[in-house]
Amino acid sequence: MRAVLTWRDKAEHCINDIAFKPDGTQLILAAGSRLLVYDTSDGTLLQPLKGHKDTVYCVAYAKDGLWSPEQKSVSKHKSSSKIICCSWTNDGQYLALGMFNGIISIRNKNGEEKVKIERPGGSLSPIWSICWNPSREERNDILAVADWGQKVSFYQLSGKQIGKDRALNFDPCCISYFTKGEYILLGGSDKQVSLFTKDGVRLGTVGEQNSWVWTCQAKPDSNYVVVGCQDGTISFYQLIFSTVHGLYKDRYAYRDSMTDVIVQHLITEQKVRIKCKELVKKIAIYRNRLAIQLPEKILIYELYSEDLSDMHYRVKEKIIKKFECNLLVVCANHIILCQEKRLQCLSFSGVKEREWQMESLIRYIKVIGGPPGREGLLVGLKNGQILKIFVDNLFAIVLLKQATAVRCLDMSASRKKLAVVDENDTCLVYDIDTKELLFQEPNANSVAWNTQCEDMLCFSGGGYLNIKASTFPVHRQKLQGFVVGYNGSKIFCLHVFSISAVEVPQSAPMYQYLDRKLFKEAYQIACLGVTDTDWRELAMEALEGLDFETAKKAFIRVQDLRYLELISSIERKKRGETNNDLFLADVFSYQGKFHEAAKLYKRSGHENLALEMYTDLCMFEYAKDFLGSGDPKETKMLITKQADWARNIKEPKAAVEMYISAGEHVKAIEICGDHGWVDMLIDIARKLDKAEREPLLLCATYLKKLDSPGYAAETYLKMGDLKSLVQLHVETQRWDEAFALGEKHPEFKDDIYMPYAQWLAENDRFEEAQKAFHKAGRQREAVQVLEQLTNNAVAESRFNDAAYYYWMLSMQCLDIAQDPAQKDTMLGKFYHFQRLAELYHGYHAIHRHTEDPFSVHRPETLFNISRFLLHSLPKDTPSGISKVKILFTLAKQSKALGAYRLARHAYDKLRGLYIPARFQKSIELGTLTIRAKPFHDSEELVPLCYRCSTNNPLLNNLGNVCINCRQPFIFSASSYDVLHLVEFYLEEGITDEEAISLIDLEVLRPKRDDRQLEIANNSSQILRLVETKDSIGDEDPFTAKLSFEQGGSEFVPVVVSRLVLRSMSRRDVLIKRWPPPLRWQYFRSLLPDASITMCPSCFQMFHSEDYELLVLQHGCCPYCRRCKDDPGP
Repeated sequence: MRAVLTWRDKAEHCINDIAFKPDGTQLILAAGSRLLVYDTSDGTLLQPLKGHKDTVYCVAYAKDGLWSPEQKSVSKHKSSSKIICCSWTNDGQYLALGMFNGIISIRNKNGEEKVKIERPGGSLSPIWSICWNPSREERNDILAVADWGQKVSFYQLSGKQIGKDRALNFDPCCISYFTKGEYILLGGSDKQVSLFTKDGVRLGTVGEQNSWVWTCQAKPDSNYVVVGCQDGTISFYQLIFSTVHGLYKDRYAYRDSMTDVIVQHLITEQKVRIKCKELVKKIAIYRNRLAIQLPEKILIYELYSEDLSDMHYRVKEKIIKKFECNLLVVCANHIILCQEKRLQCLSFSGVKEREWQMESLIRYIKVIGGPPGREGLLVGLKNGQILKIFVDNLFAIVLLKQATAVRCLDMSASRKKLAVVDENDTCLVYDIDTKELLFQEPNANSVAWNTQCEDMLCFSGGGYLNIKASTFPVHRQKLQGFVVGYNGSKIFCLHVFSISAVEVPQSAPMYQYLDRKLFKEAYQIACLGVTDTDWRELAMEALEGLDFETAKKAFIRVQDLRYLELISSIERKKRGETNNDLFLADVFSYQGKFHEAAKLYKRSGHENLALEMYTDLCMFEYAKDFLGSGDPKETKMLITKQADWARNIKEPKAAVEMYISAGEHVKAIEICGDHGWVDMLIDIARKLDKAEREPLLLCATYLKKLDSPGYAAETYLKMGDLKSLVQLHVETQRWDEAFALGEKHPEFKDDIYMPYAQWLAENDRFEEAQKAFHKAGRQREAVQVLEQLTNNAVAESRFNDAAYYYWMLSMQCLDIAQDPAQKDTMLGKFYHFQRLAELYHGYHAIHRHTEDPFSVHRPETLFNISRFLLHSLPKDTPSGISKVKILFTLAKQSKALGAYRLARHAYDKLRGLYIPARFQKSIELGTLTIRAKPFHDSEELVPLCYRCSTNNPLLNNLGNVCINCRQPFIFSASSYDVLHLVEFYLEEGITDEEAISLIDLEVLRPKRDDRQLEIANNSSQILRLVETKDSIGDEDPFTAKLSFEQGGSEFVPVVVSRLVLRSMSRRDVLIKRWPPPLRWQYFRSLLPDASITMCPSCFQMFHSEDYELLVLQHGCCPYCRRCKDDPGP
C-alpha cells in the first residue's frame, strides 16, 4: 500500500470535522467558527460559509432531509454524561452514542436506550470516536469504537464484543471506514493517519502530519482520503494498493484484504485462503512450497501431499526475522531475497548460505526448476545481461548479454531457447547454445513459452495476444492484460488484480504446419487444443499425404469409424502391396471422388474394386460402361446389386423380379414376406422344386406369419415336413386337423396333446387339461395339475372341489398302478387320496354350516357328518379341516337332538383347543347349559350294526366299525346314515365273472312270493325287494353266514360259497367294479324295502331318494360330478 499526496491546504484554525458531499465532488470542513467548501479534484477553495458565532465541532451533508417526517418537533433526551461522538446504523434505526464516562449507549430512533456498553476503563477511557461499518455484506451491524484508553474495539448491535481490544499506543481522535467497510482509518495523537483492517490489524501509514489528527474521512466510492489536523492543515491523499502475487505453472497465489493469501488452482478453479492476520508484503510459490513475507517474519508452507490437485497447505518453517527485499523467490529448501543488485540464498532456518552480487539492478528473477536444493534461477539485469544461477553454486553463468534492459524472461521447455522482453517492448528469441537471435517481434510487455510444445510461445502487448509457432508469422487476437503462463491451449493472463485461464484454440499454428505438409508437427499442435473441424481437416490432409499414422490418430480424435476402417484396410493391404495408387484410390473413393478413384484402380490393376465401388454406389450405368461385355457371373452379380439398390430405394416389386431373374429366391421371398404379399409367396412356393428346402421353408414361415395357415400347410406337405405341419396346426390351434394327423402318425401324439393340454390350462380349463396330459402319456404333468387344483381349492376353502380333485387324483393313481413297477406306491396313494376325498366331501357341509348364516342341511345330517369325521380323522389333521368346527357342530347338533352325553364330551374336547373369537361366546354358553341336561344320549340316535344287530355307542373308540363284530359301516354319501349293507367276499377260487353268473341264476325258492322292482339306467343301479308275509320265516343261506360270536377282537369277513351266491338275488347285491389291479367289492342289502343307489363312476352309496334329488339339483353325481347323461364305465 502506498499513499500519494494529491493536494494540501492550510486553514487558520483547527480542523474539527470533515464531510464529503454524497457524490464526492465537494468537501466541507469545520475550521473554528467557519465552514470551508473545497473542490476535491484539485483542492480549490470554492467558498467560505459564515454564520456561526462559536466554534463548529461537527458537519454533515443531509441525504434525505433534516428531521423525521413523522415528528413535528425534535424530541430531547437527557444523558448521564457528556456525549462526544455518535453514529447511525446503515438502516437508520439505531444510534450509537460515545460518552465521556466511557459508556456507549445504543438507542432506537425514538431515543429509547436498547443496549448499554460499559468499557473497562470507565471515565479514564472517554469514547472519543465511533463508527458503524457501512458494508452491506456483513450479517450483523458492527460498531468500531476508539477510546482514550488507547484501544480500538468492535461490538455487535446486541452489545456483544467481537474479538479482543487492540492496543494503539496513542490517543485516537477519529475513526472511519474506508472503501465500503474493508479497512479502517485511524488518526490521533501520533500525528499520522494509519490504515487498519476491519479486524483492527495495522497495515501502514497513510500520511504523517505535524500535529494531532482530529478528523479523517474517505471519499465516497473511491480510494482517496482527506486528513484534518489541529494546526489547520488539510491533506488529500490517494491510496494505491500494489499487487502482491506469485505464480508457478497452474498455481497462482495473491494477497487479499492485505492480510490474507489466496492460492488458486488455475485449471480446477479451486481456491484456498490462508489467514495471516498481518500485512502480507511478499508472496512466492514453487511446486509444493509457498513463502509469505510478513512485517517481522517469513512463513514457509508446504502441501500435505504430492497430489497435483491437493490444495491443503501447512506451515513447514518460520523465519522470525525482518527482511527488506524487492523480490522474494522460494525453492524446495531455500528462499532467495533480491535487494537491488544483490541476491541472498537463505535456508528455511534463516541461515544465509550464499550471496551473489550483480553488476546492475536485478529486474527479473524466475525459478526454472531442478533437483531439490540445486534449482536453477533465471535472472535478468537492467544492463541487458541474462544469467543462470544454481542455488548450490556461488558462480553465476552468463547466458547472453543484449544492449537493452530486461523486463521479462522465459526459457523453453527443453531449455534450448530464451525469450526476452526488453524496455523497448520488443520480444527477442535467442538460441541459448549459439547465442544467435532467432527472431524478434515488437509490441510486447510479457512473454511465456508453451510448457507442452517446444516451438510455441506467446507474448502480449498493446491489447493483443500474439502466438508464434516455429518461424511462422505471428497469429494475433485481442486480449487485455499480461501473459504470465502458457500451458497447452491455456494462456494465463493477469488483468488488474486477478488472473484467469484463457482457452485459446491452436488452429492458426496448426494450419501453418499443414501448409508445409508437416503432419506430425501439426498433430502435436492440434493436441494442445483445436476444434473438431480442425482435427478433421488435419486427418484429411494427412490421409491424402499418405501419412496414415497421423491420420489414424486424428480420426480417432473425431471418432470417425468410417475412415478408421479405411486406414485399417489400407494398412492390411500395405503388407503385400506397395502401389500407392491403390491406397490413394481408396482415399478418393471415400472422399466422393469416384471417377478419379476408378482411374487409379484401373491403373493399379484392380478393375474389380472399381466395379464394386460403382455397384455399391448404385451407379449401375457407370458400372455397365466400365464392365462392357464381360463375364456372365459378374453380370449376375450386377443384377443382384441392382436388385439390392431397388430394395433400398423402396421399389420392392422391381427388386423381387430382379432377384427371381438372378436366382436369389430367398431375398425375393424376404421382400414378399415383409410386405405381406401372400399371392406372390404362394406363387413362388408352387414354382420352386421340392428339393429347394430353404426357400420353401422360408415361404412357409412367412405364410404362417401372414395368417395363411392353409397355404403354409400346402408348402409343408410339398416338402414332406410332417413335423412342421403338426407344429403349424398346434400354433394356429387347429386341433381337429392336428388330432386327425396324430391318428395317422402316432409318433406325433406327444407333440399334439402336450401343447393342447397347456393351451387348455392357460384358458382355465384345467380338468380338460388334466385329461389331455393323461392322454398324452404325461402322467407327471397330469398329477401336477390335479395337485395344484387341489391345493388351491383347500387354500380357498372350496372343500367340495377339493374332494372332487382328490377323487380324480386317486383314480389317476389307480390308472398308473397298472404298471407293475409302480403298483404298490400308487395303490398306497390311491387309498390315501380316496380317504381325503371322503373327508373333504363331508367337511364341506360342516364348513358351510359354520360360515354361512343359514344351513341347507338337516340337523341329523350335520350330526352324522360330524360323527363320521370325528371317527375318521387321522392324527395329522388334513390341511384346511378344523377340529374346532367339527366338535362345535357335533356339540350343537347333539344338544339339539338329545345326545347330551356326546354333546358334553364334545364341549370338553373343545376346552383343550384354540377357539376362534367368533365361537368363544357360543361355546362357553353351550358348555354351561349342557350341564343342566341329563347325562345320557337319546336311544333313537344310536347306530345299529346290520350284521350282528348290535347297538353301537355314539362315541366309538374303534372308529366307524362295529364294536362287536368289527364290521365296517357303510355310510350314505349324502346323509351319512349307516346303510343296511354288508360287504361279503368270495371263496377262494371263485372269480368275479363266475360270481356274477351264479348270482344271475336266481334259484327259485319255495313258498316265496317276491314282488321285485328294478329300475336301471345309465346313471344309477336301484334295487327294490318286496317280500310277502309267507316268505319271512324262510331261512336265507346268507343270513346264516352273518352269525357272529360276540367278544371277538378280530374282524371276521363274510365269505360266501357258490351255494350262497346261487341263493342271492341280483337285485339285492351291489358291486363296485374297480378296474385292475383292484378286485371287485360285493355288498348285500339286508333291508330290501329300503332302496339304495350306487354311482357307477365313484361307487359311492346313497339313499335312492336323496340321490335322485341331488342329481336333479346339480345335474350330476354330487361326489364325482358324473353327468346323468354320461355312459357308464
